[in-house]
Amino acid sequence: MKPKDEKKVEAIALAVYRLAATRGLAAMTLADIARTAGVATSTLYVYYKSREDLLDDVYQKAKTATVLRYGRNDQPDAALKARVRRIWTNMVDNRIANSDQVAFLEQYAHSDFISDASRALGLSMAAPFHELLAAGQRDEQLKSVPAVLLAATIMGVAKETAMLIASGRLADDEQARSNGFQLCWDAIRA
Repeated sequence: MKPKDEKKVEAIALAVYRLAATRGLAAMTLADIARTAGVATSTLYVYYKSREDLLDDVYQKAKTATVLRYGRNDQPDAALKARVRRIWTNMVDNRIANSDQVAFLEQYAHSDFISDASRALGLSMAAPFHELLAAGQRDEQLKSVPAVLLAATIMGVAKETAMLIASGRLADDEQARSNGFQLCWDAIRA
């Protein structure tokens, strides 16, 4: 069997991201994906057995890359606040730099299309972050609420900060980012 052309795989993934961001995941067809990627629809079936397999593969690769970006430059020996700040900053940067990919990830993760394997991958990849938050709770530095609520608060403030920066309504400078993170930290600290 001929190996997959990685340039086509990347073009397909970029097409999925773009279509999710502009039209939404539910409205996306294989013909749309192929046309946007610049490949024949039949090529998609050479690479993937079905639409579900295509979306699953794109999600798993995008989720892995995103989580790696979130953890970039994390220093496990640093203080909790510094670690959360680094991860929060990475979330903001990722949302600005990869907005189409983020749109796809969010839509897929909250859709009926998500496979059990992708759901399990998402949970396992979130586990170290949730454990960091749980450790902060055990040390009585963070509010005693379910870790998923703490994570949702952090991600929510990062999302809104990134959207404000990307739209130009908030300057992309250290003061704006410090203010955004401080609001986030104030919301989660004990």
